[in-house]
Amino acid sequence: MADWWRDAIIYQIYPRSYQDSTGDGVGDLAGITRRLPHIADLGADCIWLSPIFMSPQKDMGYDVSDYCKIDPLFGTLEDFKTLIDTAHDLGLKVITDQVLSHTSDQHDWFKASRKDRTNDKADWYVWADPLPDGSPPTNWHSHFGGPAWEFDPGRGQYYLHNFLASQPDLNFHNPDVVTAILKTCQFWLDFGLDGFRLDTVNYYFHDQKLRSNPAANAAPQVMATDLYGMQRNIYNKTRPENLGFLEQLRTLTNGYDDIMMVGEVGEMGDRSIEIMGEYTAGSDRLHMAYSFAMLGPDFNAAHFRNCIEGFQRGAPDGHPYWSFSNHDVPRHVTRWLDHSASVDAIARQAVAMLMSFPGTIGIYQGEELGQTETELTYDELTDPPALRYWPAVKGRDGCRTPMVWEKDAANAGFSDGTPWLPVKAPQAENAVDQQTSDGILAYYKEVIAFRKASPALSGTQTEFIDLEEPLLAFHRISDAETLTCVFNLSGDSHDVAVTGDTAITGPNNATLKDATLTLPANGYVYLTGQVDLA
Repeated sequence: MADWWRDAIIYQIYPRSYQDSTGDGVGDLAGITRRLPHIADLGADCIWLSPIFMSPQKDMGYDVSDYCKIDPLFGTLEDFKTLIDTAHDLGLKVITDQVLSHTSDQHDWFKASRKDRTNDKADWYVWADPLPDGSPPTNWHSHFGGPAWEFDPGRGQYYLHNFLASQPDLNFHNPDVVTAILKTCQFWLDFGLDGFRLDTVNYYFHDQKLRSNPAANAAPQVMATDLYGMQRNIYNKTRPENLGFLEQLRTLTNGYDDIMMVGEVGEMGDRSIEIMGEYTAGSDRLHMAYSFAMLGPDFNAAHFRNCIEGFQRGAPDGHPYWSFSNHDVPRHVTRWLDHSASVDAIARQAVAMLMSFPGTIGIYQGEELGQTETELTYDELTDPPALRYWPAVKGRDGCRTPMVWEKDAANAGFSDGTPWLPVKAPQAENAVDQQTSDGILAYYKEVIAFRKASPALSGTQTEFIDLEEPLLAFHRISDAETLTCVFNLSGDSHDVAVTGDTAITGPNNATLKDATLTLPANGYVYLTGQVDLA
C-alpha cells in the first residue's frame, strides 16, 4: 500500500539489547528474527534497527567502517536477509539507521584521506589548517566533549568531528562524497529494505567559510554540563545545503516502491519543530522527521500543544513522527515520574496520549512493558559521554539495557552469557512472561488496536481546545468520525464540564456523569463527537 508510513506504528530495536542467540552477551540479527512475532502481535507496522553495519563499536555502531557490510557481532548478510523476509511475512516493514554525516576513523575512506593532502580522497572529510597560534579553525564543540576538531600530525591539519574524535565528519561539499553515499543507500534498497532512519539528518553540511558560532546565552545550569549548548550552532549544522542533499536522496527512493525516510533532527527547543517542518515540506525532501522535542523532561499541556501546532504551522503539507523514548534519552516513565501517581499510571497515560497524536508513532523496545530506566554504577558503563563526565552525565546506557523476556531465566531470557550491559531485578520484574491480561503490554495492544480502528486517529486533522493546565484536549477529525481526546497531566484529579451529546469510547480511566467528566490522576479519555469542554 502506498504511503504505508503515514499512520504507521514504528518499533525501534536496539540490536545489542534485544535477543542474543549465540551466548556472547550481545543481541544479534538471528535473535531479533526469533522475537519478531512479539512485535507483530503488538500491532506495530515496521521495525527500525539501530546500526548493524561494520564498526569498531566506539559509539555502539554509530561509527561505521563499512556501509555495505554487516558487523560480525550481529551476524551476516544472510542473517539480515532472513530477518527481512521473516518480517515481511509477518506484515512488518524494515528500516535501518543510516549514519551518513560521519564515519569511523577506521573506514577505508578516512584511512586514505589522512595520508596526505593530494590523494583522491584527500577532500572527502572536513580538513582545515590550524589558526596562527595552533588552535582549532573554529570554536565549534563536539557533542561528546571538547573541541569538534582533532589535530592530525600526518597532514598537519585538523579534521572535524561532531561526536567522538574517532568519528570524522564527511565533506558533503565534495560531490564525489555525495555520489558514494547515495550508492551505499542504493545498495540497501536493492537488498530489500523499506526505508531509512537518517541519523543526525541536519549535520551533513558545514559552513565552508569556517565561521565560529555565536554564544547561545544558555542558562547557567545548561552551561555547567553542556558546552555544545552554550553556542548557537548555526555554522556546524542545519546548513541550507542540507536540503539539496535530501532532495537527491528522495529522488533515489522515488525509484522504488513504498520507501520511507524519517530523519532525526538533532536540535532542541522550538527550532527543532521548525526544522522538522522545513525538512518535510513538499514532496521532494524527507517523508517525515522527528526531533528531541518530546524526548525531554517537559510534561505539560502547553508543550505538547506547541509541538504539534508548531509543526502544523511550519509544514502544513509535511508529516511528523512522534515518540516519547529512544536509545538516546532516559525512558519516559522514569523521566516523567514526578508528574504521575505511579509508573503504571504514567505508562498507560503516555501511550494513550501518544496514540492520539497526528502523524506516525514511534515505540522504543521495552516501553510496551512499562520498562524503567536502569540505574548503573560507573564500572558498568559503556557510553563515551558518561565515561568522560560521570557523575554529572549519566549517559545513555540506562535506556539501552537488555530486553527482558522471562523473569526467572538467565539474564531474563536475553542471553545465556554475560550481557554487555547488566539485567537488573527492577527491569526483570517487567519481563514479557510477567505481563498479565490487564498489564501494560495488554494495554499497549488495546490502545494500538483502537488507534488503527479509528478513522479520526489514523488521519491528521487536529484542533486543540483551550483548557487550563494541566489539561490537554483536542479534537481528532475525519469524514467518518470525530473524537475528543482529554488528558490530565498531573497526579491530582480534575473535573471538566462537558457540553454536547457524547459518550466515552475506547481505552480510558475517566467517568462521565451529569455532564461532568472526572479525570483521575493521569487520567485520559476519548469522547465521541466534537463536544465542548470547560
